[in-house]
Amino acid sequence: MRRFLLRRLATSLLAVLGVVVLVFLLVHLIPGDPVDNMLGEGADARDKAALRACLDLDRPLPVQLGRFLGHIADGTLGTTCHDPLHPKTVARLIGEALPYTVSLAASAMVVALLLALPLGVMAALRPRSKLDAAASGVALAGLSIPSMLLGPLLLFLFYLKLQWFPGPADDAPGLAGLVLPSIMLGTHLMAMLARMTRSSLLEVTGEDYVRTARAKGLPPSIVVVKHALRNALVPVITVAGIQFGSLLAGAVVTEKVFARPGLGTLLLEAISQRDYRVVQGTTLTIAVSYVLVNLLVDVAYGMADPRIRLS
Repeated sequence: MRRFLLRRLATSLLAVLGVVVLVFLLVHLIPGDPVDNMLGEGADARDKAALRACLDLDRPLPVQLGRFLGHIADGTLGTTCHDPLHPKTVARLIGEALPYTVSLAASAMVVALLLALPLGVMAALRPRSKLDAAASGVALAGLSIPSMLLGPLLLFLFYLKLQWFPGPADDAPGLAGLVLPSIMLGTHLMAMLARMTRSSLLEVTGEDYVRTARAKGLPPSIVVVKHALRNALVPVITVAGIQFGSLLAGAVVTEKVFARPGLGTLLLEAISQRDYRVVQGTTLTIAVSYVLVNLLVDVAYGMADPRIRLS
C-alpha cells in the first residue's frame, strides 16, 4: 500500500508540473496587455515600465517560466505588483483565502453525506416502494435546482423571512455563517451521492456474503451497516473524493452569492485583472489539492475494503 501511494504521488506531481507549465503558456497566449489592464491605457509610461519589470514581462518567456518555477521552489509563488509600497506574496494571498474555501467545502461535504447516505440506504432497502420514490424525488430535485436559484431562495426564506441564519451582509464567524452556503453547495452533491449509494447498495445486497450473514441470523442493522454498506462505499468514496476536489475550485458561485472570500473568488478576480502570478499560483494550489484528495481517497479505499489494502 505504501509503495502504491508513493508511485501515485510521484505520478501526480508530474501531472501537476505539466498543468503548471500548460497554464503558464495559456495565460501568456491570451491577447491583450496585462499592464494596460491593471493601470489603464492612459497611465504614465514610467509606471507601465515599472509594472512590466515587476511582472517580469520585459524578459523572454523561458526566463519568465524559470523565475516562476523558482518562486514555486522558494514557496512564495511570486510577489504581487499592485501596491509597490505594500507588496504581498501570492502564497500569502492564497493562505488568506484557502481556509474559507476549505471550511466551506468540508461543511458542504458533511451536509451532502449526512443527507445522501440515509436517503440512499432507505431507498436501497425498500426498492420500488413509496420510500424509494420519495428518496429518488429528493435526489432528482437536488440535481435539477440550479445553484444560482437555490442560493437566493435560501436567503429569502431563512435570512429575510425566518431570520434563522446570517446573510451576506452579516460578518458571522463560526458555523452559523456556513449553514446556508453549505446547503447551497452540498445539495447537488447530495443528490449524486444518494443515487450512487442506492445503486451500489442494491448491487452489494445480492452478493453471497450478505446472504450468508443473513442466514447466520445476524440483526438486519448489522448486515446492512457492517457487511453491505461498508463494501458499497467504494464507488461512493470515489465520487465524494472527486467532487470534494472540485468543490475547492468550483465554489465561485456560492462565494459570490453569499459574499464570502475564497480561492474561487481570488482566481476569478485574478483572471479579470490578468494577474498572471495569482492565476498561476491559485491553479497550482488547486492542482495540488486534487492530488492530496486523490491520495486520501486511495487510503479510504483500503479502510473501507480490506481486500484492496491487502492487494
